[in-house]
Amino acid sequence: MARSLWHRSLWSMLALCGFALAASLHLNGAPPAQAAAVSAPSSSSAVPECRSADLRADYRARDAATGHRFGVIRLRNVSDRTCVVQGYGGLSYVGGGDGTQVGAAADRDPGQARRVVLQPGERARSEISETVAQNYPRARCRPTPVDGFRVYVPDSTRSQFVARPTTGCRNDAVHLLSHKPFHR
Repeated sequence: MARSLWHRSLWSMLALCGFALAASLHLNGAPPAQAAAVSAPSSSSAVPECRSADLRADYRARDAATGHRFGVIRLRNVSDRTCVVQGYGGLSYVGGGDGTQVGAAADRDPGQARRVVLQPGERARSEISETVAQNYPRARCRPTPVDGFRVYVPDSTRSQFVARPTTGCRNDAVHLLSHKPFHR
């Protein structure tokens, strides 16, 4: 009797394990050995990184609140090839009519840097937060006119100009801009 109870328990455990394995295969669509092969580098990993020349940057205002303005920098793939954008770009105010940086570069807001595969014509975007320069005392901020943004595509050393007239702070210790990683 004790032996048959032991056998029933063993068979029950085996059946339960078999059921769990079958359910796992059904949900994942492949046995573990094939799943490892499926998770090998996909064709998107062979997609080249977007260069600055492949993308055109623009800005879209979204909203405003007391002392802040919000918008997005968008990167549109203007090339005839698929390419990848991932992570943070660079962002700062520029002025003086000659592209001179005004104040501190943008801070990076926390966010997950994902690979964004862009077909020709598609866009990636980064949310921007601007603190209004008038929030700071004039002596600390040293207000100055801004012509727009200097935008760097992730992993690029070439920048693009995006018009955005506003007022910035010449003081590098005052951080008016922050942005998130690019995403779809």
